[in-house]
Amino acid sequence: MKKIIYPGTFDPIHYGHIDIAKRASKLFDEVHICISDNLEKNPLFTHDERVSMIEECLDDISNISVHSNPKNLVVNFARDCGAVAIIRGLRHVSDFEFELQMGLMNRTLDEKIETLFMIPSQEFSFLSSNLVKETARHDGDVSKLVPKIVFEELKKKFK
Repeated sequence: MKKIIYPGTFDPIHYGHIDIAKRASKLFDEVHICISDNLEKNPLFTHDERVSMIEECLDDISNISVHSNPKNLVVNFARDCGAVAIIRGLRHVSDFEFELQMGLMNRTLDEKIETLFMIPSQEFSFLSSNLVKETARHDGDVSKLVPKIVFEELKKKFK
């Protein structure tokens, strides 16, 4: 069984994330979405809220599971799950520099776990969770960028 970890803050999950998760689910036996914290980000949604939204958005895909990982390094989570790789989405060139650094650090920590980069489908290449949140915060319509459950939860948060 080939397992892969798809880590991120997913605050909130959007169609770019879903695109990569679905495509990864066709390449690997198991995809473990790993919700982690980023000290540079102040999340809008709790871990439990993000887990719930992601599970609902991807409940039709049997080989995807969602985990909260607030205090553990992703590479340690990957090792504990028996994953062979960590997958990261690359939207544009500026993502590459950060993701390369992270991938090299993860390889330093555990050389058995590979890092794979996947580009999103073209229609999602501009999407980021920050862009979704900022647009929703200012009453912009993000209904085409996120699943209905996420759209409704964003509306609640910004009322």
